[in-house]
Amino acid sequence: MPRRYAPRNDVNITHMNKIKSTYIKGMETLSDSALRETLAALESHPTANVNWPEYPYAPSVDFHIAHSDKAVAVMFKVTEDHVKAVAMKTNGPVWEDSCVEFFVTMADGQRYMNIEMNCAGTILVGKRLSKTDAQHLTEAEISTIRRVTSLPHEPIDSKGAGQSWWAIEVIPYEIFGYDHKPESLRANLYKCGDKCDQPHFLSWSPIPLPAPNFHCPQFFGEIEL
Repeated sequence: MPRRYAPRNDVNITHMNKIKSTYIKGMETLSDSALRETLAALESHPTANVNWPEYPYAPSVDFHIAHSDKAVAVMFKVTEDHVKAVAMKTNGPVWEDSCVEFFVTMADGQRYMNIEMNCAGTILVGKRLSKTDAQHLTEAEISTIRRVTSLPHEPIDSKGAGQSWWAIEVIPYEIFGYDHKPESLRANLYKCGDKCDQPHFLSWSPIPLPAPNFHCPQFFGEIEL
């Protein structure tokens, strides 16, 4: 029988909705290995809110965040019982796989961007006014988002307790509509797996809604840059 994790009780997740990113000059020019080592050494933040008790499974998920004058970088670290990647094409249904997500309010203050990536590095990126009002970015636009993952870009369906993987995204501020480094970002970070053995929906900033829904910028937290 698949293992179930209890929500983490070693941190006060109720008030973890504001953090400060670490400034790293020229971060986007680091090699993949140097970028990984640099981000992994930073403070970690749990993506640990189990907002909907009907989905109690809670993989261990932390993220590290840093920024430069040109981009913001997020490194997710995940340990879970079912590591799955079926979606191999850009803007495919990555949320059904072992997936990490970074949602950010755009510079215009009206739209938000959902950046979703499965464990194999397949990515979906959209500009949205709501869950149903979206425009996906083109391949050319998405190519400006650098991705580094611990797993190869190929299908995977691995079951067994305590499997770990990590993924990094380096996102230029231009993607969010900024022509300069903003003072902060309104954002939320998630871990999901809609079609994994144990569907789960974890968030960094709490979501007080009756059913799973990540498309709720009114509950985004703040990341100071």
